[in-house]
Amino acid sequence: MKKLVAIVLSLVMILSLCACAKKESKGSVYWLNFKPESDAALQEVAALYKEKTGVEVKVITAASGEYQSTLTAEMDKSEPPTLFIVGNTEAVKTWGDYCYDLKDTAVAKELNTDAYNLYDTSGRLCSIGYCYECFGIIVNKALLAKAGHSLDEIKDFASLKAVVEDIHSRAAELGFDAFTSSDMDPSSSWRFSGHLANAALYYESNDDGGWTETPATIKGTYLANFKNLWDLYIQNSAFETSTLATGGHDAEAEFGKGEAVFYQNGNWEYSALHDTYGIADEDLAMIPFYCGVDGEENAGLNCGTENCWAVNGRAKEKDIQATLDFMYWMVTDADATKKLADTFGAIPYKQAAAPANVFLKQANEYAGAGKYVMTWAFNYTPNVDEWRSGVVSAMNLYDADPTDANWELVKTAFVEGWAAQYQAANAG
Repeated sequence: MKKLVAIVLSLVMILSLCACAKKESKGSVYWLNFKPESDAALQEVAALYKEKTGVEVKVITAASGEYQSTLTAEMDKSEPPTLFIVGNTEAVKTWGDYCYDLKDTAVAKELNTDAYNLYDTSGRLCSIGYCYECFGIIVNKALLAKAGHSLDEIKDFASLKAVVEDIHSRAAELGFDAFTSSDMDPSSSWRFSGHLANAALYYESNDDGGWTETPATIKGTYLANFKNLWDLYIQNSAFETSTLATGGHDAEAEFGKGEAVFYQNGNWEYSALHDTYGIADEDLAMIPFYCGVDGEENAGLNCGTENCWAVNGRAKEKDIQATLDFMYWMVTDADATKKLADTFGAIPYKQAAAPANVFLKQANEYAGAGKYVMTWAFNYTPNVDEWRSGVVSAMNLYDADPTDANWELVKTAFVEGWAAQYQAANAG
């Protein structure tokens, strides 16, 4: 009898070990998340994946502002993160040796653009974008139609200019103007010294093969194109250019109340325009920064992110594979992409659910149609606050007296100001 009991116990132990081994062979995922506002949604995603596959997914969210220190501490542990964030070129320099090469992986093949991907100097794909923000020129399509125009007319700067100038010339009879105010006080100037400046910086960066670090100097090749849009803004609104320096206008309210057709801003305006002012989704659109550059009919929106997934190449092989499988599932499974779209917004993958935010949805549509993304070259600005301050001061002089001589001051602030701030940032 004792012998039989011993045999049974041995069989139980063997079966238990086999079961554990089978469970262990699946591998597991440890995602170190850096977006605290998304923690609850990601816990739901992890639970859904375990329910569907049996694979354990642990999501740990770093405290706001403490991601890098948390990542450093966690990477030293025996069970480090298998999925983490490498969101810019400096992070690639720090963590590139840990990054699994995502090139040719199933999840990377699901991307609808390469614009948010980060490579190391050897060409390894270190991290891939998983969500982003966008900005451009917001349009009230209902007002545009009232003025006798449609988005189909606007394909480049020339066509945009024709529509804008026609609306402005008839503002009194229409009851609304073309553009909202373009104030240059601190509450608004970032839209132009930062975001609009991206038009000039993006195209110059593109000519240079795409910046991966801040250049010591810029040429200002596309400042005439920057001027094209700026003149269009300030010469086709209800406000005197001399009033822009001190501000005091409310561009969001002007657009929300139907006082203007066009408003430069980003996807973050959706809630105010839709929920506060009640503009219907079908009446909202965002168009690219058409500024007179050759081939701009193929442009998409200005989009950027530091939300980029990296896989820990030093993790166990089975955990690497489990992580890659989990990533692929997140961007292809209907339930998963819906949850991610609800928490992150735009997800740059072919099968991803459309976000509720109409501007982010349109950004994905541009990319899906093969339009190039105007990436955020303005992120490379040296001593950004000081550089922008110089640009704003020069633009205010131009607005007060829009002469060619004063525009030269804007060019100087851009080009010579960049070099000066680069030197200041890198002194010693």
